[in-house]
Amino acid sequence: MRKITTFLAGTAAMLALTAGAAQAKRGSDGNLNVLYWQAVSILNPFLSSGTKDVEASSAVIEPLAKYDEAGNMVPALVTEIPTVDNGGVSADLKSITWKILPDLVWSDGTPFTAHDVVFTAEYCMAPDGGCQQLPKFTDVEKVEAIDDKTVKVTFSVAKPFPYGPFVGKESPIIQKAQFENCVGAKAPECTEQNFKPIGTGAFRVLDFKANDVITLEANPNFREADKPAFATVTMKGGGDPASAARAVLETGEFDYAWNLQVEPEILAQMEAAGKGVIVTSFGTSVERLELNMTDPSPSKGAERSTIKGGAHPFLSDPAVRKALSISIDREIIVEAGYGAAGRATCNILPAPENYASTAVNWCLEYDPEAAMKLLDDAGWVPGSDGIRAKDGVRLSILYQTSTNSVRQATQALVKDMWAQIGVESELRNIDAAVFFGGDPASPDTFQKFYADIEMYTNNFPGTDPEAYMAGWLCSNTPSPENGWLGTNMPRFCNDEYAALADKMSETADLAERGAIAKQMNDILSNEGALIPLVHRGEVAAHAVSIEGMRMNSWDSQLWNVADWTRKK
Repeated sequence: MRKITTFLAGTAAMLALTAGAAQAKRGSDGNLNVLYWQAVSILNPFLSSGTKDVEASSAVIEPLAKYDEAGNMVPALVTEIPTVDNGGVSADLKSITWKILPDLVWSDGTPFTAHDVVFTAEYCMAPDGGCQQLPKFTDVEKVEAIDDKTVKVTFSVAKPFPYGPFVGKESPIIQKAQFENCVGAKAPECTEQNFKPIGTGAFRVLDFKANDVITLEANPNFREADKPAFATVTMKGGGDPASAARAVLETGEFDYAWNLQVEPEILAQMEAAGKGVIVTSFGTSVERLELNMTDPSPSKGAERSTIKGGAHPFLSDPAVRKALSISIDREIIVEAGYGAAGRATCNILPAPENYASTAVNWCLEYDPEAAMKLLDDAGWVPGSDGIRAKDGVRLSILYQTSTNSVRQATQALVKDMWAQIGVESELRNIDAAVFFGGDPASPDTFQKFYADIEMYTNNFPGTDPEAYMAGWLCSNTPSPENGWLGTNMPRFCNDEYAALADKMSETADLAERGAIAKQMNDILSNEGALIPLVHRGEVAAHAVSIEGMRMNSWDSQLWNVADWTRKK
């Protein structure tokens, strides 16, 4: 536990949030134009795992503590980070006690109390609530308000890293008074609350048009009197990464653009216009293929892409999964779509160093001949049309992803590589706002997964992967029963993996935790439920006039938007 404290920053780190930003009076810098080309669908991260929704909501609702750009934990709504040394974490590692800032209020001026924190836990842990961030609350036995400014989280087992609940962009505090009638199955029905949450962040919501535009204004009750410098924020959605980059780097219409998955040579040409700056950082983002381990056939009806519907007709074969992986030339994908902002990988958990496996490198060797032999030996033989089949089942893949030029280029490359080993692919791309939107009524979300293979990037906030890796437990599988809001997209179920997840939740030593996480990574990669492709650097752009923006791969890129100013 003492080693963990080296990653934590105390009050001094909280003060460092203001470093480098010019001081300005609240609202003195006018409007900030932000472009999320994946349009925001909802401002409640408990009901969406889409990064764009989680990021956008972070300007409005906040956790007790955040991660800074170096991966250090810093206080947000509390006086300090609890540790064993300062008495905030119990010696048996079974509880953590947070001290809330005095005089902290919500944007509507009402007091922020420990009861709001307790309610947030109850909201996410409610049966039938479909909470996307439930892994954050793994092993939580109870959350209690000791007094109005003190909240205690008790775990059923020793938690060497007790910073899952209420830390990072995916676990903010929501107001009890606003959400108390939105618990459990009622949660998705509370449109007003989910679109306009009352928060403690630098801004509050004026208007929300789902999948289009959000208008924010400076929170008049924000805890730092001179912040934020911007009076309003316009968050526009839609378009694509290239047009978003152009809007900042070439035309100057926007001040900030997120997630610029654009060919590197194109970004360099745009930046040369001199109106904006490209910023990049590496964290835990991995572009991956997720393989549906269940049957997505429409004939399955309500059990389509569910465990109840049965195993996938050909992706359930380990030989097929491995052949698909080693027939992909990852270096070509990196060169074509990512440049210096990408690295070929076999790991779903590429960082931090303590957790990054070096044991799974077999996928880096592009070997179509070995792939074809694997398929031959498993009985998948080419038919008259060149497509392999076995027992009447053809290796014909519906391969989906979000609409994005780099992703469509990757799809085309992979389709050609798979064709060389006798595998047919139908390519499908879906508007990102729909694909990542989490609408349980839509057939096109990445959670529904009505396809054989899908491709996207995901990551986790902070530096400890326990909750992230728990996302692939069988119990976290999206299904009609949980409103299709689980995190285990491949529908992966593995007893050895589950046992390791349990072991990690009980292990205190950092080196041992690292070893367990590496084993879990290796199971996911070797089993082929996921096919990692590229360890992605996160790329964004901001106008040359914007100061104070500190690129962050460990939390929201808007984590310190309160400190952003416009150069005079």
